[in-house]
Amino acid sequence: MLLSAKEERERRFKLALRGGIPILMLVFLLFYTTFSKGSFVALTIENAFLMSGLIFTTIYFIYFLLELDVKETLLDNITEGFNQETFLKKIEKHQPETVAILLVNNFSTISENYGISATNSLLHTIVSRLNYHIYAYQAKQSWIGRYSGAEFLIALDLESNKVQKMIKNFIQENQTIDTIEIDYRFAVINHGKAEPEKILALLKDELASQEIKPSKKPTAVKDATLLSKLERSVIYALEKESLNFYFRPLYNIKKGMIDSYEIAIKLKIQGGSEILPRDYLPIVNRHGLGRTYDLAIFKKITDMTLLINEEISFSFNLSPFSLRDRDFLENIFTIIEDKEINAQRLIIEIYERKTHHNLSKYLKVLSKVRAKGMRICIDNFGSSNASMEYMKHFKFDVVQFDRDFVSNFDDDNSLSIFKSLIDMSKGLQITTIAKWVDNEKQKQRLEDLGVDYLQGFGIGKQFTERQLIQHYNP
Repeated sequence: MLLSAKEERERRFKLALRGGIPILMLVFLLFYTTFSKGSFVALTIENAFLMSGLIFTTIYFIYFLLELDVKETLLDNITEGFNQETFLKKIEKHQPETVAILLVNNFSTISENYGISATNSLLHTIVSRLNYHIYAYQAKQSWIGRYSGAEFLIALDLESNKVQKMIKNFIQENQTIDTIEIDYRFAVINHGKAEPEKILALLKDELASQEIKPSKKPTAVKDATLLSKLERSVIYALEKESLNFYFRPLYNIKKGMIDSYEIAIKLKIQGGSEILPRDYLPIVNRHGLGRTYDLAIFKKITDMTLLINEEISFSFNLSPFSLRDRDFLENIFTIIEDKEINAQRLIIEIYERKTHHNLSKYLKVLSKVRAKGMRICIDNFGSSNASMEYMKHFKFDVVQFDRDFVSNFDDDNSLSIFKSLIDMSKGLQITTIAKWVDNEKQKQRLEDLGVDYLQGFGIGKQFTERQLIQHYNP
């Protein structure tokens, strides 16, 4: 039995005892007044009034306890694990060594195709199996809760590396439950005596960072206290607009020269160290600072264009959420006008895994951006259905192909798809870019396929801001 179910049973038993007290008192008074006097109590107005008051109080008290039973339940109704509120109280009280979050990544697909009953049964089964799996690792204390949807919270008095291994084993053994295939993601952190809400936010950030840049390698378990410190550093750095730009050369095959650069960004924190986007973007987004971050990027890029030759263009990523914000658009349009920049030198990269729900409105936004002269690029083209859907309804200027196409030249299926995407782009008169070009063989094959631009270590090393300015202003 789950620990949460045991504790809930104990709680309800105590409530039942409390609810029985007024009933026992009422019965006792009736028996007392009857047997102590040797006759039934006379039904006078006074006695009737007192009896009615006592019965009303008893019923009200029992109703109050029943309502309290519902409101203060420890359990999540579907999984019988702890609900979110109770789970947070548990980790605040017991401060377990390690806390983790386990996510069913394809939950929406499962619920759409298997129905509510089967989906709820699946969630209950996952928690039950997870509880059994944890028991096998002999943790001193453990708690399992449900955060929301298909996100499960786990807290254990067990070393974090063992917890990480345990969850990996669980995933391996439970990839299919009741014929339903499940795609999991998880994150683990050391408790570090941080506040429960902070731990929860940090776990969500860790999950979000995996989505930004998935990695096949196991990630090191981080400490909640250090992550809290990182969060403060990120917010401070963004307030100071402390961004480091790195310029990756884009080789124009037809011209035989480098005439564009893709910009990679890192956040510079106190002490001079740098943070990668996968580590700081979840924090930025959670605090609602995405548009502030993108505006700082845009300002700095436009400043750079004034220092570099007119024929050089810059390609950079902006969040679709920022582009769909009217105030953000007005700000970047004003910057272009005030600095009298040739907007054609700016290439905005966009990437979304899912098509925006209001596609026509979003495409109007992109049209406004292009009307100002800026070019628009689909990043990681071919990696999601959204990019193809956008291509059907909007004529983009540039596409950057997903890295897997270059990495999988030896795969016939991948190569055939790649060729067809290149031919389609040519037919639509869209400029094509292949990234992650590491050697001469890849370079030659891409030229033969008709790709317009190449980028990667095989093309040239990236420049810092200072190096780029010196390169074009010797």
